[in-house]
Amino acid sequence: MVQSLPIPISVDQFLDWYPTNSTQFRYELHHGFIKQIPPPTGDHELVIAFLVKPILLECARLSKPLDIPKMAFVQSTEGESAFLPDVLLLNRLNLVNESLWRTKSTLTQADSIPLVIEVVSTNWRDDYFTKLGQYEAIGIPEYWIIDYAALGGKKFIGNLKQPTISIYSLLEGEYQVKQFRNSDRIESPTFPELILTAEQIFQSAVAN
Repeated sequence: MVQSLPIPISVDQFLDWYPTNSTQFRYELHHGFIKQIPPPTGDHELVIAFLVKPILLECARLSKPLDIPKMAFVQSTEGESAFLPDVLLLNRLNLVNESLWRTKSTLTQADSIPLVIEVVSTNWRDDYFTKLGQYEAIGIPEYWIIDYAALGGKKFIGNLKQPTISIYSLLEGEYQVKQFRNSDRIESPTFPELILTAEQIFQSAVAN
């Protein structure tokens, strides 16, 4: 049984509370309040599995000390939130500066996180509002939002609402966005030579 806590709580309290044996549910801390994350769909998981492969291959090709952990929290700058990105690219060289990594799998510094990716689910507002602002405040250089089912609001993906990949790049402390659809080739500042189209990512959600 999950222990109840007074709210709001700190990230430290949340990490101590987090049920280590929970396989059905995941949780995040949003401004001091624990939020249960909806179970992912099979399509959602296929997109994540597809993305991890070319990114890790590119890391290996470039001999970069980067990895993708199975589960890692990102702590917000004010210490009131902790997020679990769908894909987090980890800079292993900066882990010596991360006091919470070894015991809590938690990162606090942008130098540890070159890239995060969120695959949009029914809670799309978290990706487009909450996490977008928080990742920008932390200073994470690159943030992808993969909206393969076109669930996001019209203000983010347009009135026609078609599958869209939004890539946010940090410029002078603020995110600038480029969007990719159909046969558009993805433009990643972290991996400029990555050969990957939006349609390839969207098609990965379809089980063969």
